[in-house]
Amino acid sequence: MALSKKAVHFGAGNIGRGFVGQFLSASGFEVVFADVDDAVVRALGEQRTYRVHEVGGDARVHTVTDYRAVNNRTDESAVVAEIATADVVTTSVGPRILPSLAPAIARGLAERPAALGPLVVIACETAIGATASLAAAVAQIAPIDNAVFANCVIDRIVPEQTPGLDVAIESFSEWIVESGPFFGRTDHPEIAGVSWVTDLAPFIDRKLFTVNTAHAAAAYYGYGRGLTSIRESLADPVVHAEVLAVLDQTKALLVAKHGFDEDEQQAYIGRNLERISNPWLPDTTGRVGRNPLSKLSRHERLVGPAAQLAERGLPFDALVRAIRAALDFDVPDDVESRELQSLLTSGAPVELLTETLTGVYAGHPLFASLVSAVADKLAASRVTA
Repeated sequence: MALSKKAVHFGAGNIGRGFVGQFLSASGFEVVFADVDDAVVRALGEQRTYRVHEVGGDARVHTVTDYRAVNNRTDESAVVAEIATADVVTTSVGPRILPSLAPAIARGLAERPAALGPLVVIACETAIGATASLAAAVAQIAPIDNAVFANCVIDRIVPEQTPGLDVAIESFSEWIVESGPFFGRTDHPEIAGVSWVTDLAPFIDRKLFTVNTAHAAAAYYGYGRGLTSIRESLADPVVHAEVLAVLDQTKALLVAKHGFDEDEQQAYIGRNLERISNPWLPDTTGRVGRNPLSKLSRHERLVGPAAQLAERGLPFDALVRAIRAALDFDVPDDVESRELQSLLTSGAPVELLTETLTGVYAGHPLFASLVSAVADKLAASRVTA
């Protein structure tokens, strides 16, 4: 029997298949994966089921069925047709790729029958306001009156995988979606694993400035010390001390900004350090540290909290040290890593490099410390050249 609900999910990678797609399937949606990887699209077309393995203390296996796949690079018309008749569109493609989805979504909305009601769009990306930025990109092409765009925060660790469609993933998951955009428009969809909240901002900051900040700091410090895994990095006394120092400062920000209870936030820190050290989810410093330009951007996990702490007159030195560690990340098979090192060797003035890399400009209370970090990196590079 055909399913009555349909979701189009952009990005059939590990998060797409193992987290978002699995929850959508469990909620009774037919899932149409849209991806640009010919091999993945072909495998999803040939293999009618795949398994999601939750590993750790509460190990379970979920079998995912009722999905199809289309190639949104070579067959955009097919993707547009799917969007036009979908109930939900979700994404997990990465913040830099997200704007490229706007034309297909705009066309799908333009072709959408009025009787279907608003299309729900949720961008499941590790970036603040990802859905809002996607909505803005779509609105530049076509009206979006027949869609509801809702921001969310997602949290689930997916380590490097073996080839194939099956996904290993931690048992813990958090998918929080703002409910405000639905008021007066339509009911929000029933999706397993989703918590709906009226104010998403505290949860975005808590996750980004705890989980992602800890992960990034452990990756960059560990990589700089020649350590391969995140677990190994956090077992190193020097790295562990620096990660704790960073999280102590982000805790101060979260308590001051959102009123989180200090003891509860400390417990949240402890739980998440256990998660990223999970022996069942071995993860590498090279994978976690990838895309350093995105991770060093103005509102992201390192520069974002440092800037807000500086504006409040609170200590931020540990975060600046972590930013300095990120500048040493040099992994040839990571595009942003190569771009980072190319920028640092471009010969541009240190102040311009600082502004380009971090989005923080002269006059901001964090700027001078960031300039010093970048200058230290340039000096170290000249010594080792």
